[in-house]
Amino acid sequence: MPTGDSQLVFVFGNSRADGDRTMKSLLGGKGANLAEMSAIGLPVPPGFTICTKVCHDYDESGRHWPDGLRDEVARGIEHIESAMGQGFGDTENPLLVSVRSGAAVSMPGMMDSVLNLGINDAVVAGLVKKTGNARFAYDAYRRFIDMFGDVVMGVPHQAFEDVITHLKSERGAKSDVDLNADDLKLLVERYKSVYEKHVGEPFPDSARKQLTLSINAVLNSWNSDRAVKYRRINQITGLIGTAVNVQAMVYGDLNDNSGTGVCFTRDPGSGKPGLFGEFLINAQGEDVVAGIRTPTPISRLEEVMPGPFAELSEWARKLEQHYRDVQDMEFTIQDGELFILQTRSGKRTGHAAIKIAVDL
Repeated sequence: MPTGDSQLVFVFGNSRADGDRTMKSLLGGKGANLAEMSAIGLPVPPGFTICTKVCHDYDESGRHWPDGLRDEVARGIEHIESAMGQGFGDTENPLLVSVRSGAAVSMPGMMDSVLNLGINDAVVAGLVKKTGNARFAYDAYRRFIDMFGDVVMGVPHQAFEDVITHLKSERGAKSDVDLNADDLKLLVERYKSVYEKHVGEPFPDSARKQLTLSINAVLNSWNSDRAVKYRRINQITGLIGTAVNVQAMVYGDLNDNSGTGVCFTRDPGSGKPGLFGEFLINAQGEDVVAGIRTPTPISRLEEVMPGPFAELSEWARKLEQHYRDVQDMEFTIQDGELFILQTRSGKRTGHAAIKIAVDL
């Protein structure tokens, strides 16, 4: 990987980081945070950040990738493959990734996340074989077609929503979770038809093409009308573009030895040390915040998954020492393995703030 001023892609994860939290202007807020977390050894899903300079050069050149970017992105994918022991586009042991924007300042109008990228008909079959969970695999596939179609290619989300609503009506299902693997397999085919109707070409089954189009969508979103207007109204100046974060997918909904949750490193009301938050078994991150299911207090995690709970508690202690502040953490447990997705300074009451300041 090139270094210095010529470097365009910065890897993180697997106890390696090409950057740290001081590099927000180059790596964006999210990229700098992921680098910092990796540098201190957190079990962060591995990935890479395409720096903000690429966005600037891309715009200046009439939307062409700068020299060397394609090779650096390929090496970034190799880093994730090596760390996860999986292959991007591989049908036996598939690696799926997420793609997210990440400017130095968070702003509306930037591209939303694309999850489960790298999936196609052959990969989903491999995922079914590897996990033994066809419903999980086809649910990931249909979510990807919806997100990619909407966020990257401009297919109206409502077009996909109408199709799933119609299928639920056909099956007498009250919610998405009532659809079985065969229903979701049929939904994938119907989603592909929606995509082709709006885009005018079949859904791309090449993982590399999916990735290229998604990276372009992030770079293009920097100059979307909404993002430009937001920067002007809020007098945000001096930024040269957005970074692009590509990261390995981990799944809290893989099986009953998996889960996802959010927690503070101490009680934000009293400032008392100890994990404070909630989690869901066999669920994705959005299920916790969406209110689809009722979460369980984090204290119960110690009973159902003692190993991950002990590891999470130890990282909470280390993070407080490192940042000298109470942390608000997001985590996923995939088949018993803990991954920390994000950490940031947590909000707290005035009373708690005094206790935390004294303690730390």
